[in-house]
Amino acid sequence: MSVFTRIKRKISLFLVFTFTICLILLPNLTRVNAQKVSQPKPQDWHINGIMAALDDSDPKVQGFALRKLGEYDTKDLKAILKQPKDIAQIAIKLLTDKNVELEVRRDAVGALKNLGDAAKPYLKDMLELVKDTSLDPGLRYSTVEVFGSLGSAAKPYVEEIADILTNKNLDFGVRAGAVRALGNLGELTQPYVEDIADILKDKTADDLVRAGAVRALGNLGDAAKPYVKDILKFLKDETVGSQVRGNATEALVNLGDIAKPYIGDIFELLKDQKIDFIVRGAAASAFGKMGDATIPYVQEILELLKDKTVDQITRFIMGSALTNLGDLAKPYVQDIVDILQDKTVDFQIRDIAIQALGNLGDATKPYIKNIVDILKDKSLELYLRGSAARALGNLGEVAKDYIEDIGNILKYKAKTLNESNLRGTALEALGNLGEAAKLYVKDILYILKDKTINYSDRKIAAEALRNIKQKPLELKEFLIVLNNAYYDSLSTIPQWRFLGYFVSGGSDEAKTLIKWLAYPQTTPEKLTHSEAVKTLKLFLKVWEVITSEDLTELRNDLAEKIAVVAANKNVVWETQDITLLGQHYKNLKQINSTNAETIQSVIINLEGWRWFFNFRNIILTHAAFWLALIFAYPKSPQIQAIFFWNPWVRRIAGMGYVGFLLTWVPFLRRKLLEPFQRSLLADARLDNFTEATYFPESCVKPPASDKIVPITKALPTVKGQIVLEGDSGLGKSMFLCHLLKNTSNIAVYLPAYKCEKGVIEAIQEKLRGQAQDINFLKSLIYSGAIDIYIDGLNEVTADTRSQIKQFVESYFHCNVIMTTQPLQWEPPSTAKIFILKPLTKQQISQFLISRSLRLPADAKITDDSYKQACKNYLGKILDPQQPATELEANYRVLSNPMDLTLISQMLSQGEHPDLFRLQEQQYNLMAWEYKREWKHNFPLKKFSQRVYQQRINDESAILADEFDQEVLSMEDQKYKMVVSRQWKNKDGETKKEWYFRHDKIMEFFIVQNFLGDSTEAKERQSKHMDDPRFRGVYFLLAKLLPLEQAQELRENLIQYAVDTKDHTVMDTYVQLLRLR
Repeated sequence: MSVFTRIKRKISLFLVFTFTICLILLPNLTRVNAQKVSQPKPQDWHINGIMAALDDSDPKVQGFALRKLGEYDTKDLKAILKQPKDIAQIAIKLLTDKNVELEVRRDAVGALKNLGDAAKPYLKDMLELVKDTSLDPGLRYSTVEVFGSLGSAAKPYVEEIADILTNKNLDFGVRAGAVRALGNLGELTQPYVEDIADILKDKTADDLVRAGAVRALGNLGDAAKPYVKDILKFLKDETVGSQVRGNATEALVNLGDIAKPYIGDIFELLKDQKIDFIVRGAAASAFGKMGDATIPYVQEILELLKDKTVDQITRFIMGSALTNLGDLAKPYVQDIVDILQDKTVDFQIRDIAIQALGNLGDATKPYIKNIVDILKDKSLELYLRGSAARALGNLGEVAKDYIEDIGNILKYKAKTLNESNLRGTALEALGNLGEAAKLYVKDILYILKDKTINYSDRKIAAEALRNIKQKPLELKEFLIVLNNAYYDSLSTIPQWRFLGYFVSGGSDEAKTLIKWLAYPQTTPEKLTHSEAVKTLKLFLKVWEVITSEDLTELRNDLAEKIAVVAANKNVVWETQDITLLGQHYKNLKQINSTNAETIQSVIINLEGWRWFFNFRNIILTHAAFWLALIFAYPKSPQIQAIFFWNPWVRRIAGMGYVGFLLTWVPFLRRKLLEPFQRSLLADARLDNFTEATYFPESCVKPPASDKIVPITKALPTVKGQIVLEGDSGLGKSMFLCHLLKNTSNIAVYLPAYKCEKGVIEAIQEKLRGQAQDINFLKSLIYSGAIDIYIDGLNEVTADTRSQIKQFVESYFHCNVIMTTQPLQWEPPSTAKIFILKPLTKQQISQFLISRSLRLPADAKITDDSYKQACKNYLGKILDPQQPATELEANYRVLSNPMDLTLISQMLSQGEHPDLFRLQEQQYNLMAWEYKREWKHNFPLKKFSQRVYQQRINDESAILADEFDQEVLSMEDQKYKMVVSRQWKNKDGETKKEWYFRHDKIMEFFIVQNFLGDSTEAKERQSKHMDDPRFRGVYFLLAKLLPLEQAQELRENLIQYAVDTKDHTVMDTYVQLLRLR
């Protein structure tokens, strides 16, 4: 508590004499309290609160924070401070800023003085400030004093400080500060002791400077020993100013044992009524500090104190000395109590007795009730009762049984200033008693909420509350403290803002609230969304407390700040914030705040967006659901059938857009058809296709061009609609397999004969019955979801080709490739026709040699021997010495990759291929091996009849159960007449099927049913002229029938072509027969 506050409380309105006494007594009482109530120990949360206040934008708030630091002992502060350099930096900034108020700058000086080493970097700045004559002398005085607290760090500046002292042109206050600084620097000042002594003796010097000099000598120990008698003379010299003489007593005390021989002289000063009362008061203070040396005088002090004939001032002086003796007065506690109980003694003397008892600790315990009786006696002076309360507070644990008596004072309504002072003293006492007074927290909070109570008492109440709680205040308590900022004048606002930081321990919530409330100099403008939401959530929490505690002023300010945050232009509110904003709107509406309109406008703006985002979220959730179904789709036939291929579920549950996305988004289309990929490509038998077997050098003639280009360059992928036309065996089907192996698109392979009912139906058939929604499948196909490969248009009827053509023209967005042998038909108008060319002479050789990589494991001729065999064979077969017609016939056969493959197999077995009977020769080799292994002839007639029926029934797989031995022989690597494919049925059982590797091989067996003189054979020759499935059979008949029969069949074919205008078979048959 400041001296001025204590003066206000001790002034008697009707007695000037009392005021004079108080001037003597108050400094002493301050020292008494300093002895008994030690400096508070800083706690972590204290420092956190102070640090939070230092971050405030108001320099005055920062000043109060620095002032609070000055209340702690330097050593305690050093042990707990984690950021002393940061504090020093803030302090020096405030100190050197001329725009900052003087009081704040003084607080900064006080903090620097207490920060020790952290202030060292700024000593030069402070010295420059001291030298600035334009500044307030008091500020310069305080600043130069700081050097005295920094020890050796001030050594470089000692000489300059001494110069300030000796410079008589400077302000006397600055010189006084310089001499006090020198006095505190100990050994560093020894070279200047004589200068200090000279100032002491200089009667022309100002009393403040001389007072500083005498105090400095008192701090210099042995170095000042020669000047002890001079100091004593000053005490008695009435021509010397009172302040100088008062400091002389303090100097004697500081000199310790050196001054003890003069204690009698000091005691005589106390009694001498002719000496100035201020000097005597100072002497009383010094006397109490001289320890055991005062014992011989204690009894006499008591006697003088009790002697009513002694003048009032002398008795006060003795009382002051007694209170300063501390424990040395314990043996005389009964005498002190007697003075207290003597109602005839002046109340001010009794007050001295109470103060003394308050400093005696346990020794006072038997007499506490006497003090309590004073406190409770309403007939006594309020000042005396206040001293009793203060004494009880100082006694700590000893007085805790009487806390109720102190607390009862808070319940009375103070009507006068003195009553108010009594209440303030009671609050201080409760605060000093700490947790023992926690029952009165509610009463203290009530005082803080009562705006009719004066500022000083409410401030004391806040400090008392902190001391009682001994931890950061709860939110409710903090808000009640902060609400006081609205009660008093503007000048008190920084004090309450600081107290808000301090009592809350600088919590995040408190910092945020003080940043916005209680008249901050500035409020945050650049808020992020997360910061704004966090702030409004805190405001909502606070609103409940403020409303329940009826903190009207704080509530009104909060209402305004809620609107400010909500309307912040930097914050982009989101729809999920509507609930939070709505709660604030409801609260503001309940108190009829105009700020509710601001919140409402923000909410209205967001409501529109909320509908949009709700719709978006529904769509996103819905899409996520369907996306999850998409990923589960490949493994779940139930999901396939129920959700995706059921038109009603897909349309209704898909909200219209799912079907659209499935149709037109490539990723989704692929996912939709992925489970059926194997089924879609089953007929292509890709398991039996290896890229190494494909000859990529085959060439095509593109449409509207005479150039011949490699097929892999002309058609690297299926794009658009393509018809690939070429003779049997040129590699059309192999090229389709090559494309299918290398495409990443979803594709379907359809033998043309499976499109008899339509292409869509053929694809649907391959989707394992899941694609019940034919219209959805059509949409997928129209969008290009599936690349369609149709093989063997020449093998189907004109009606089937017509259906395929119609499909291709209708679904012009599709990628479709169709293969056919040359025939008379009208291709789709949207398709491009590429003509697959036979191999050239160079390609024939390349093709044969490239087969060396795929020869059977038991091949007799391999590697270089095989290559040489190929060269020898081609050299002989293509010998230009042959007749041109024979050479042309040989070339025609050799230019066919299928026939070349047979030739390669035979050459590797050491056979000489017969170009015009390759299939027959291959069969004979296989049949001979069959007989050797199975000990009976190959059942050619029976097997051929079965294959014939297979073609009639459009079956592709060979009945292996009936012809298992035959199939195994034909599958032999030397012949490769058939290939196998494994698959799993619905029960998960592995099944295996065999197929003819090429139609030419199948046709070899079928043609056996057309040869001979039997009636059945002749009937078949006529029966199948219009069946495209037997086209290749008729080409074989041109080679295999006896010449007369072949010519007869030619005539029949000519007649058929004339009648039907269908030259599909006749033209090629005639060409082949001509070669014979």
